[in-house]
Amino acid sequence: MKKIYLIHENKEWLKPLVKELLDKGIPFAEWNMVDEIINLFTPPPEGIFFNKMSASSHSRGNRYCPELTTGLISWLEVHKRLVLNGSNAQKLELSKMVQYSELNKVGLKVPKTICSTTLKGIVDAAKILKFPIIIKHNRAGMGLGVKLFHNISELKDYIYGDHFENSVDGITLIQSYIFSPDSSIIRVEFVDKKFLYAVKVNTENGFELCPADECNVDDFNLQIKENFSSKSKLKFKIVENFLSFSFSNHIIMKMQELMQNVGIDIASFEFILDENNDVFVYDINVNTNYNSNAEKNTPYSGTFSVADFLKRISLQ
Repeated sequence: MKKIYLIHENKEWLKPLVKELLDKGIPFAEWNMVDEIINLFTPPPEGIFFNKMSASSHSRGNRYCPELTTGLISWLEVHKRLVLNGSNAQKLELSKMVQYSELNKVGLKVPKTICSTTLKGIVDAAKILKFPIIIKHNRAGMGLGVKLFHNISELKDYIYGDHFENSVDGITLIQSYIFSPDSSIIRVEFVDKKFLYAVKVNTENGFELCPADECNVDDFNLQIKENFSSKSKLKFKIVENFLSFSFSNHIIMKMQELMQNVGIDIASFEFILDENNDVFVYDINVNTNYNSNAEKNTPYSGTFSVADFLKRISLQ
């Protein structure tokens, strides 16, 4: 059995996977890029490398971990090591501009988007798109920097005010707002490029939609009080009948085509269903996490599926 190397910068997010790997007896090591050094004069160890670097690392004080990881992956690939979610996936994880190009390539709709590195450019783009509009960071994760504006005054007050948050790469995306009749988005999970499940996410309280349990303490407390089978206010809930939707097979096929094109093994895609039942995909998460409340009392476990996939790969 080959050793699995977990490339990451957030130990808390890794805990569920570490537990599964231990339970399955899979040999592994953590490469925490916060304090990792890379000796380019030596070959990397033999094994399989699973890239879980997050685009939101800067929000935890780990500003340069993605850049170090990009170099690390190149070093691994030059030495012919197997990297799950390798260099092309890393490029996509760190740029929504790259994501949208790949989504367009396979024929998946994305919201109309204009990109700018200046405040004037943001205003000019908003005038082109018409309100309401969303602005967001090109490199973010967890919904950081996503703001909704209904008119030019609101937008100018924010971007020229004291609370404007620039993207860590300096690129702001200005995007047509897609209205969801029930204030939700759907997140589709894939492991080994295979559809795992879809989860419906309530957006009534904002756009920061990180599914990891560490991001959802309030949701966890609500689970204790409510019966999951009742009409629940939980933020995340698995869509049991997703494959029966008229559009599901088409978008799953297109998402899998994108994963094949880019070289992605494990990911999630987030989309909005508008009032006409048109699907608009707006985010791809290469470093995907899973919500235990959503999975509770269902046959699904994202973490178990990932660990099982890693075990199969390690035995080849």
